[in-house]
Amino acid sequence: MSYQPQFTITPSLLGRVEQITAVRERILGAAIAVPWVPALQKDSRIRNVHSSTAIEGNPLTLEQVRAVEEGRELVAVSARAQREVVNYLAALRHIEKRASKAMITHDDILTLHKIIAGRVMDQGEAGRYRATAVRVGNYLPPSASEVSGLMFELLEWWNKESRKLSPVLSSAILHYQFEAIHPFADGNGRTGRALALWELYRRGFDTHHIFSVDEFYWEDRRRYYGTLQKVREQSGDLTEWLEYCAEGLLLTLERVWKRIQQLSATAGDKKLVLRPKQEQLLQLLRERGSLTPREIWEGLNVSKQGALDLLRPLIKAGMVKREGTLKSGRYLLT
Repeated sequence: MSYQPQFTITPSLLGRVEQITAVRERILGAAIAVPWVPALQKDSRIRNVHSSTAIEGNPLTLEQVRAVEEGRELVAVSARAQREVVNYLAALRHIEKRASKAMITHDDILTLHKIIAGRVMDQGEAGRYRATAVRVGNYLPPSASEVSGLMFELLEWWNKESRKLSPVLSSAILHYQFEAIHPFADGNGRTGRALALWELYRRGFDTHHIFSVDEFYWEDRRRYYGTLQKVREQSGDLTEWLEYCAEGLLLTLERVWKRIQQLSATAGDKKLVLRPKQEQLLQLLRERGSLTPREIWEGLNVSKQGALDLLRPLIKAGMVKREGTLKSGRYLLT
């Protein structure tokens, strides 16, 4: 008997899935044969890596993860923290190359875990199902002797039954059940989130690999873990978890759509992938109309030089302009 998830399609869940479909269609329509898609893919990969590792306590900032991805040397950062980031970058590239793989096997799962957890395991062995009991907070996952059988059932469901559902739902179900089984001694969170992303890729939902759902989970980790826990408290009913994941995916797509619009607004053939602080700056300008240099660096909590570093690419791309004198000038959207 294969795994059979329990859930109800509520009006709220159905509404979010419909909204997700609409926003996704706009994104895919705008992302056809445009020069900045590779840059957006890279940015999304970096955001996914930062978020998924940060959920597990990795201390690297988004900009530090970007530096690691670009091969730049980091000072005063532990080798382990950097290794976790390097591993997860490799894992995402691994599933991107196998996005269209029709059948996922035990070996695929073990290989992905070996990439993610290699040389950063506190216990157990990377690429092998656990041989010992584990505890996650107050939750006691199934015994080690049950892991292989439960993973067989999950893979059978994933390869056959999951295709009857929207990928919005199947990715969330896969995410939860993998975490519930907790098949490895360490690294289950990162692996489970990577598998959920792989499902979106396999089903053609994120064709260009430009969605970063893990940002939503990272921004409120307490709610993320709390919603996972509620499934167990509600005897395995996944309804609330599915609503939560759909909310996160909708928010993610809306953010991608905004980034696409901002990128589309760049002048001529100039390319610009916005940094988080630049996104905040543009939002401040939209809200207030214009800002003085002091209002920018105080509003973003950056230095005077940091504010200039954020502004220059935006001005060069034609997204922001300065009006007034050097002393009394203000910045505003073009």
